[in-house]
Amino acid sequence: MSGTGPRLNIFPTRMALTLMKSKLKGAQTGHSLLKRKSEALTKRFRVIVQKIDEAKRKMGKVMQVASFSLAEVTYIAGDISYQIQESGKTAQLRVRTKQENVSGVLLPAFESYMEGGNVFELTGLGRGGKQVQKCKETYIKAVETLVELASLQTAFVILDEVIKITNRRVNAIEYVIIPKIENTIKYIMSELDEQDREEFFRLKKVQGKKKKEQQVNEEEREATKNEDIEYEAAESMDLLENIDEDIIF
Repeated sequence: MSGTGPRLNIFPTRMALTLMKSKLKGAQTGHSLLKRKSEALTKRFRVIVQKIDEAKRKMGKVMQVASFSLAEVTYIAGDISYQIQESGKTAQLRVRTKQENVSGVLLPAFESYMEGGNVFELTGLGRGGKQVQKCKETYIKAVETLVELASLQTAFVILDEVIKITNRRVNAIEYVIIPKIENTIKYIMSELDEQDREEFFRLKKVQGKKKKEQQVNEEEREATKNEDIEYEAAESMDLLENIDEDIIF
């Protein structure tokens, strides 16, 4: 057996060699596709990591502004939490989900949107109305940034897991499956070459045996022919002797 390393347990035939070559081609094609998929996902993963960093920095600044804005409202208008609880029965800022396909991987994307009218338009009517409106707008931006960050974090976790799985498959094909198929192909080719050499040797022996038999037959025919010639010559000599005796006597 030629080649080292593991190989598939298969009987060496021409059909098996063709089958293994097609399997090798399929494995190489799959490896190429998975490699490109891994590269595309890694590229998107790096973009998401950068966006997460920017979103976190933005989130820190927005929450800082929102906290100061709430402090201003509390200082000017007092505690308005009870009024907000009484006025807001349903959420005005809502979140919906959509999916984005990245190289066959579905990534959820969260999107915030406004629905319904302003239920807090009377809040702060006595005093601090401007600060209340400003605080509301600041917290809307904070929630939107939080939704964006949640979407990026979810995509980050999913992509991280998919990239790990894809890279494991790429490595398995590259370092296990393809070498095993290649070793099997080498083994089959070496066995077929050995079979061809044995068949050539066998045919040579058969041909040599036939030549030998043919030579023996030729010698036998030549010997028989010579015997016939000698026999005819002996008969001719006898005939001549008889003729000479008749002439003399």
